[in-house]
Amino acid sequence: MAARRLSILKQPVFSTLNQHLIDYPTPSNISYWWGFGSLAGLCLGIQIITGVFLAMHYTPHVDLAFHSVEHIMRDVKGGWLLRYMHANGASMFFIVVYLHIFRGSYYGSYTSPREFVRCLGVVISLLMIVTAFIGYVLPWGQMSFWGATVITSLASAIPVVGDTIVTWLWGGFSVDNATLNRFFSLHYLLPFLIAGASILHLAALHEYGSNNPLGINSSVDKIALYPYLYVKDPVGWVAFAIFSSIWLFHAPNVSGHPDNYIPANPMSTPAHIVPEWYFLPIYAILRSIPNKLGGVAAIGLVFASLVALPFLNTHAVRSSSFRLIHQRLFWVLLADRLPLGWIGCQPVEAPYVTIGQLASCVFFLYLAITPIPGQIEAGLIQQNADGTISRHFAMLANPIGVSYRLLEPAPYPY
Repeated sequence: MAARRLSILKQPVFSTLNQHLIDYPTPSNISYWWGFGSLAGLCLGIQIITGVFLAMHYTPHVDLAFHSVEHIMRDVKGGWLLRYMHANGASMFFIVVYLHIFRGSYYGSYTSPREFVRCLGVVISLLMIVTAFIGYVLPWGQMSFWGATVITSLASAIPVVGDTIVTWLWGGFSVDNATLNRFFSLHYLLPFLIAGASILHLAALHEYGSNNPLGINSSVDKIALYPYLYVKDPVGWVAFAIFSSIWLFHAPNVSGHPDNYIPANPMSTPAHIVPEWYFLPIYAILRSIPNKLGGVAAIGLVFASLVALPFLNTHAVRSSSFRLIHQRLFWVLLADRLPLGWIGCQPVEAPYVTIGQLASCVFFLYLAITPIPGQIEAGLIQQNADGTISRHFAMLANPIGVSYRLLEPAPYPY
């Protein structure tokens, strides 16, 4: 029996699965914060499954879309649960992915040699945003219609080809039935692209191995992924399932806008257009710049900066646990997203515009000065080794006195 099992595991497909899902060497000191990757995959699977079943009952036509959603909610057996799982599942997916991104940023998981992992992660997050946006349009309520009109018209700010792009997105000269059909087709297709990009993301990660809280690679500190980490990850799954179940069964409409329960009316503009909560920080940056082209460029700069971040941060010490300057700047960035999210759902008037502009400046300033803390910390550690700076400043760069050479990336042993 054992020999037969070994022969099966040597087959091409099974050997690959065994290499990446069973015998994959994993740092023994990773914490529960490393479980958000598998949890994100679980959320993606739920979104795809619920989306496929919802597509069986949804009608992508401007005269029938809103009523088909109500039909799913009222007439289809279990339809209300499918719809709420899918709609709120998007929020759960973004919560998990945001936590995954912030964990990676705090512990420096994006630094060399894992730059490509971060780049693929940014591509996945961008695909998620596009998928969630076009999914928000499909119920064809008031906020869906006007959100689609406002966001797609931003492409008109692009010189030369902007108007052509908008016309192609709309399928005509306004948001209408052709637009809804395009969005439905893309919303069905993009999750499978996200799944493919996620597989590439995982393969790129396994090329050099997972990071750990210490930010170092160890040749003697690896254990097999199964069964050790398979015991740890489900703890996070169960905890998050309890949290999402409370959201799903007790407050399923808390993140929705009341205007989206009114059928789309092109002749009546809502007083205030508000996107879903996970778009609010980006929406706040967009609105903080009075020029349309400048706002679109700022959004592009956000994603370009996230891609460039691994190449700007060249400090040999990865984890913020040993970099107090970088750690404090990280918490400033995290705190800055809160006012950005708040501003994104406020009217475009004083003092909200000014607060949004200040918060946007703080966000871009953090991205601009990213290489500086690493250079300062490296200099302080080197000078401290020579005995030329005070103990107080040395603690800023290396708060627990870890040897600088110890934390240099070691060759991957496998």
